[in-house]
Amino acid sequence: MPRLCVCGCCGPLRPRYKRLVGNIFPEDPKDGLVKSDMEKLTFYAVSAPEKLDRIGAYLAERLSRDVVRHRYGYVVIAMEALDQLLMACHSQSIKPFVESFLHMVAKLLESREPDLQVLGTNSFVKFANIEEDTPSYHRRYDFFVSQFSAMCHSTHEDPETRSRIRVAGIKGLQGVVRKTVNDELQAIIWEPQHMDKLIPSMLFNMQDNEDSERYRPLRAPNIEENPASLAESCFRELLGRAAYGNMNNAVHPVLVHLDNHRLWDPNDFAVSCFRIIMYSIQAQHSHHVIQQVLSHLDTHSKNTPRVRAGIVQVLLETVAIAAKGSIGPTVLEVFNTLLKHLRMSVDFELGDGSRRNSASSLSSTRTKESEERIVQNAIIQTIGFFGGNLPDYQRAEVMMFIMGKVPVYGTPCHTLDTGTKRIQAMLLSSLIMVTSGFKCKTICAGLPMAFLEPLCSISLMEDSELRQLVLEILHNIVDRHDNRAKLRGIRIIPNVAALKIKREKISKQDVVFMKKHGQQLYRHIYLGCKEEDNVQKNFELLFTALALITIELANEEVVIDLIRLSIALQDMALANEENMPMFIRCGIMALVAAYLNFLSQMIANPPFCQHVSKVIEMRNLDAPHLLPEHVFREKCVLPDSLDRDDVGLYFQTADLAEALSVPGYNVERLAVPYIPQVTELRPRTSFMATHGHQSNLEPIRN
Repeated sequence: MPRLCVCGCCGPLRPRYKRLVGNIFPEDPKDGLVKSDMEKLTFYAVSAPEKLDRIGAYLAERLSRDVVRHRYGYVVIAMEALDQLLMACHSQSIKPFVESFLHMVAKLLESREPDLQVLGTNSFVKFANIEEDTPSYHRRYDFFVSQFSAMCHSTHEDPETRSRIRVAGIKGLQGVVRKTVNDELQAIIWEPQHMDKLIPSMLFNMQDNEDSERYRPLRAPNIEENPASLAESCFRELLGRAAYGNMNNAVHPVLVHLDNHRLWDPNDFAVSCFRIIMYSIQAQHSHHVIQQVLSHLDTHSKNTPRVRAGIVQVLLETVAIAAKGSIGPTVLEVFNTLLKHLRMSVDFELGDGSRRNSASSLSSTRTKESEERIVQNAIIQTIGFFGGNLPDYQRAEVMMFIMGKVPVYGTPCHTLDTGTKRIQAMLLSSLIMVTSGFKCKTICAGLPMAFLEPLCSISLMEDSELRQLVLEILHNIVDRHDNRAKLRGIRIIPNVAALKIKREKISKQDVVFMKKHGQQLYRHIYLGCKEEDNVQKNFELLFTALALITIELANEEVVIDLIRLSIALQDMALANEENMPMFIRCGIMALVAAYLNFLSQMIANPPFCQHVSKVIEMRNLDAPHLLPEHVFREKCVLPDSLDRDDVGLYFQTADLAEALSVPGYNVERLAVPYIPQVTELRPRTSFMATHGHQSNLEPIRN
């Protein structure tokens, strides 16, 4: 009993662990940790792990006292001892010790001294790299997430100190991520309340990076000193560890940060952020990011044009990267959202234009219109890039989807409002982007009836721009061997063989397609030629369309039909029953000459070539205005009328039939004039945007 009475007051009778802990502290803190006594303490802790919690509690008590007394030298020694004990002990008894350790780290982080904050962070990072034998059911890191995030936003007046604190904060967050992200019991780290602190802290530091190549591979020597580079490294690591169910919580704070800091205009930082995201996450999660950006675009549907354009351009980046991997089930959702915003942008543009009431509002309205054009161009570019990276079967589905969105009224085109025309042009431009590079094995796969009918119907509209867009779409689909570039412009080609046209024998499926639907293509070309607002580009595109049909789809029967079509166009220009302008009549004549010259060399029929060459030679001498090289010049002098009696200037059916009197060609059909059933058409109309549209156009049967 007397022994018990003196135990608490005699120093030598203190518990051994306290004596061992006390011995590691020198009289002068500048001497540092007493290594020999530290080895004794470590051996004792390893030999008696049940004492670890007491050792930790005692060290925590001393550290707290030293922090209050500003004895920072002893604080450093205590943390060094804690670090060494933590690294040396891996038993289950380490759990209570960890609690004391984290309590001491928290004390340092709460201090206003930068050196202590950095010291505590470094100790926490060492702890984070330790793999514990058993999971912790009750440990939480909420405080550390908050404190490290606050350090990431340090505004210390000294730039060097501010940088040290921010680097420490980022390292701390990286430690929290590494410690918790693979622990199922710590899945709470992915919850919004933590992600809303983690992600903005990293982005805040990444913004300060002045290196324009910040999203390229980082250089190791600078990472530790550069908050922006370290933040990006941590950001990549976090995203790389994100599982399927955590993607939304990881991406949403990025969008909110970009909103709060107004980083959509300009959007350089936003683009670089999403490049990092798309390259860091697992490929199969890409569609989650795309969905998030689409939803964000909907949220900003009434924001300024530049903000919407910035979001669309970010979407383009995500789509461009996702297209190389897994896009997921969001294909039609992407196009539906983009088309919806395209229409809204046109409505905004034209809505402001219709409210012009004074000269003072004119300049601001024009500015708004130009900004909306930026949005529209960004949307079309995104649609084109996305569509261009889809497999053919999905691309065909998207083509049908967009065509079904074309707005239509049953009134004559000249009464259509400007908004409808603008939207039609935008949607057709989108279709051009989607069909670019489209290589369908059979033409019926690229031009199914549900797509061909409304496409040809648009060609009946009194708008040269829309007709040009339709022809470009047709070129994209028909041209399966990339010959279009060789056929640009309308001209008399002296040597077609020099163009090295690529072609294959027409397939049976394509033969069947031309028998069923060829007349629709011919009618589309025939009616498109005589529109009074045609310009040179219209005739160039019409020539290219005829040439591509010849290359890709023409057998002997189709060749006869194309010759009949050409002669019918020539007769129409000569007869001029519809009082067409002289430029249109001469343009049609030039188109027929350019095409028959091309066709004669493609079928390699010497008599046919001879007749065509003779007519072209006569025109060069007596009527150059009937050739494309002359009629489309700026100052071409046009005659008041065409001389129908000079037969040498025109292609003669009898001569062409005689030239084709060889096996394979049914020349008797040349005697049957090509007459499209114009009376059964609904001229110059726009058709309802429905997938189930039924056309009134009946195929021609001659």
